[in-house]
Amino acid sequence: MARRCPCRLLLAVAAAAVLVAAAAQAQETCSGTVPAPPRRGARVSVASFGGAGDGRTLNTAAFARAVASIERRAAPGGAELYVPPGVWLTGPFNLTSRMTLFLARGAVIRATQDTSSWPLIEPLPSYGRGRELPGGRYTSLIHGNGLQDVVITGENGTIDGQGSAWWDMWKNRTLLYTRPHLLELMSSSDIIVSNVVFQDSPFWNIHPVYCRNVTILAPHDSPNTDGIDPDSSSNICIEDCYISTGDDSIAIKSGWDEYGIAYGRASSGITVRRITGSSPFAGFAVGSETSGGVENVLAEHLNFFNSGFGIHVKTNTGRGGFIRNITVSDVTLDNVRYGLRIVGDVGNHPDDSYNRSALPIVDALTVKNVQGQNVREAGLIKGIPNSAFSRICLSNVKFTGGAPVRPWKCEAVSGGALDVQPSPCTELTSTSGTSFCTNSL
Repeated sequence: MARRCPCRLLLAVAAAAVLVAAAAQAQETCSGTVPAPPRRGARVSVASFGGAGDGRTLNTAAFARAVASIERRAAPGGAELYVPPGVWLTGPFNLTSRMTLFLARGAVIRATQDTSSWPLIEPLPSYGRGRELPGGRYTSLIHGNGLQDVVITGENGTIDGQGSAWWDMWKNRTLLYTRPHLLELMSSSDIIVSNVVFQDSPFWNIHPVYCRNVTILAPHDSPNTDGIDPDSSSNICIEDCYISTGDDSIAIKSGWDEYGIAYGRASSGITVRRITGSSPFAGFAVGSETSGGVENVLAEHLNFFNSGFGIHVKTNTGRGGFIRNITVSDVTLDNVRYGLRIVGDVGNHPDDSYNRSALPIVDALTVKNVQGQNVREAGLIKGIPNSAFSRICLSNVKFTGGAPVRPWKCEAVSGGALDVQPSPCTELTSTSGTSFCTNSL
C-alpha cells in the first residue's frame, strides 16, 4: 500500500555477525549464516573527486566520478568509497558491484531538495506504473541495479533524505511522479547494510526489489528505524531493529495486480526477528501488494506499542497471488487499536485493467504466543467470499484493555483457535481447523 501520510522518520541498521551485541549472541540469529563484510582491495574518498562536505556544494558529480573510478579499477575484492566527516549535499547516485560505501562518524550524505536534480526512471515491471501516480518514478537517492556484493556501512554516519519538501508536495497534491526512496537495490544479491542512520526519507527507506541474500541486523539499542520493504525478494533477514514510522514498519510485498501476476516473482524465505517500535499503521505487515506471492515467512519476538495494528496481513480482489506458510510468534503489544487484522479488501489498484477474477489465496497462517494490553479491538479476519482464507491458526493469543476488548470478527475464513481471549469467533472453532492448528504448533 502506498504511504498514506508523509513520514518523518529515522532509521539505523547494523549487520554482520561480528557486530551483533554480545547480549544477543546466545539468541537465535541469521547472522551466523552471513559472511563478514569483505576486505576491499582499494579505498577512495569522495573528497578526492572534487567533493566538498560543506553542506552547500552539490556533490552529485563527485559521487558519480568516485563510483566510476571504483568500477574502472576492478581492484581485487572490490573497493571502498569513503565519505569523510562533513555534510555532503548530493542528488541521486548509483552504486556498483563489489563496493563498500563507508560513512565516517560525523559524515552526512544529504539529499538535495531541488526536485529537478532527481532523474525519472521507469516504473517497476511488477507495478506497471509509479506506486503513487501514473508514469515513471523518481530514482532513489542511492540506487543500484543488477549488483552483487554491496556493503553500506560506517561509523553511524547519516543518510538524510530531507523528505519534508516531498511530503509537502504529497499533502498539497502537487507531486508529479512517485516519490523517491532513500535506498533501492534492484535485481541484486549479497547485500549488507550496517551501522548507518537513514533519516527523513521522501518515501520508503530501504527497498530491496527482485533481490536475494539481503541482511539487515541492528543492535537492540539502535535509534528509531523505519520502512524496510522486501519486495519480490528472497533470503531476507531483518533482526534486532527499533522502528518508528509514519506507516507500516516492515511490509513484505511482491507486485501489484496484473503487473505483479505477470512478473510472477514471490517474496520468500524471509525472517524478521526481535523488532521493537511503533507506527500509526502496522508494526509487521504482509501486503497489500502481493500479486507475485508471499510465502515461507517467520516473524518472531516482536514488540509494538502506540500502533494502529500489531499484525496486518492484507490483500484484495484483483491481486491474485498467494500468502501462505506465514508464522508470527512471541509478540507483545501495548496501546494498539487492532491486535490482528487479516483481510481481503485493502489497497487500491494501478488502473482499471486489473482482473476482478484474480482472487488471492491466503492459507496456512499461524499466529501464536501473542500478548496485548490496552488493545481496543481483538481483530478482524475477513476473507473473500469466493476465496475464503483457510487454515488460519491462533494459539495463545490474549488481548486485554482498560475497557472490554471488542470481540473478534470473522468472515469467509476457516481454521482453529486454541487458548484465545477474547473468545474466538465460531469460524475458528471447527474440529478440522483445531486439528490443523494443533499440528502446526
